[in-house]
Amino acid sequence: MSETKFLYGAAVQGIQSFIFQTNKLREIVGASELVEEICTSKFKDLFKQVGVEYNDSNCILHAAGNIKYIFNNEQECAKIVRVFPKAIFEFAPGVTVSQAVVVFDNIEWKEDMPDFVEKDVDGKNRKVFQSFKNAVNELEKRLRIQRNKPMRSATLGLMGIERSRQTGLPVVDFRKVKKEMTRVDAGTRAKLDMFKHADEPEFELTKSLCNTAFGKEKLYSRQIAYDIEEMTEKNDWVAIIHADGNGLGQVVQTIGTDEKQFKEFSESLDKATKEAAVAAYISVKGKFDEEEFIPIRPIVLGGDDFTTICRADIALDYVTEFVKQFEEKTTFVEQYEKLSFDKLTACAGIAYIKSSFPFYYGYNLAEALCSQAKKDAKADLKEGELPKSCLMFHKVQDSFTEDWAAIAKRELTPQPNISFQFGPYYLCEKAGRMSIKKLTELADELNGKEGNAVKSHLRQWMSLLHDNPEMAKQKLLRLRSMTSMKSYVDEVTKETTRINGGKYDTVFPVYDILTIHTINNQTTKEDKQ
Repeated sequence: MSETKFLYGAAVQGIQSFIFQTNKLREIVGASELVEEICTSKFKDLFKQVGVEYNDSNCILHAAGNIKYIFNNEQECAKIVRVFPKAIFEFAPGVTVSQAVVVFDNIEWKEDMPDFVEKDVDGKNRKVFQSFKNAVNELEKRLRIQRNKPMRSATLGLMGIERSRQTGLPVVDFRKVKKEMTRVDAGTRAKLDMFKHADEPEFELTKSLCNTAFGKEKLYSRQIAYDIEEMTEKNDWVAIIHADGNGLGQVVQTIGTDEKQFKEFSESLDKATKEAAVAAYISVKGKFDEEEFIPIRPIVLGGDDFTTICRADIALDYVTEFVKQFEEKTTFVEQYEKLSFDKLTACAGIAYIKSSFPFYYGYNLAEALCSQAKKDAKADLKEGELPKSCLMFHKVQDSFTEDWAAIAKRELTPQPNISFQFGPYYLCEKAGRMSIKKLTELADELNGKEGNAVKSHLRQWMSLLHDNPEMAKQKLLRLRSMTSMKSYVDEVTKETTRINGGKYDTVFPVYDILTIHTINNQTTKEDKQ
């Protein structure tokens, strides 16, 4: 006898735009904490409010803006569906929620069975799916449809209403921030409310994400940045990092037929991601005094997603260790015999930006770089093979906020058939690509008097490539003849052919090497006292 169940799914929309609505770090922190609570305690608390018993074993997923929960009857499911969007509107104004429900039979599905059947459920004709796997696939499809439906914003106001100078949204309250009264909109008020004692000069942060990402039981306020300017040190550069796991689609397709396995996998993945973040933190904490101040601020940490802001010079080492640890911590997938791989991999993007640059555009760039890395890693894959872990980065040099393709064309293409877009860089060796380790070694070789001279000549050579390629060749010959680092110059200016957009380009790694060296060593302001 089959048991009919109701698979409920919710996806939080507009997370990134909500988090990075302003450049004020305290608001970004508050927003990330709000999003974290939406999928955990806020969702769970609703059950008590509507008189439904919450069962943790029925919760399949609750991380990174996604919820999946199994209800045993339609009445209980309907109660949550009615109140959840409104509760989120009020809790985090500016965030919207898409919901969908799929009916499925809890039976052992066989290959010759149809995906779904039409039958009577509680007096209503329903499309009932025959397996948990098919129900999950249908749920994701319905959630995508819901996301594409426009929803009326809960933060709209009349033209005559006073607007926040930071967001342009209607002002609803006054808040004292850094001893000054500030007009805030509903979303900003909710973010600031995530702070304890927000009206006091030395207020405490809600630090749950930091505690999780750093593996700390207790953090003091002085250890965490209140403003982004506090995160910089010898220069004004910060990094926005976005990392995302590979192979999740294959895993869901393989083990998604079993709701127990799916739940176990989701919990193990979430744990592995958080453990990888802790290990990454431990690997770089020697580069700052953690008892005084930690120049890292996690924004999203859950599922296979990891987004953080940190001091620029530690970003590459930090995310490299995270990706390495993510692979090591996800070896639990070995227990699933149907999978063709024994661990998961991850790709990442790093956007190096000035502390005054809009964070929203910085995050979009980091996400685009992560996607570009995934695209390269997926090329020429064998059947059942996972993409190798890799990362891409870019240092924003101007105020234009175009997509990655436009940035690459304008900044990294000195001539129609020449490009400085050499990445992505891989955690392990891959034919035709450079490893992250090799990249950092080449950047470090520019330290010292001779390296500094070579660096200056290489910059001149790159400039000449834009204006006069023939003169650039002469410049390179001259550099080779006068430096003791001839082999180094040959390596960083070696011509490599890549297919880009259906055509062949000559690419050089020198631009990225100089970027990492500059980020790690450039001094534009006095050392902090």
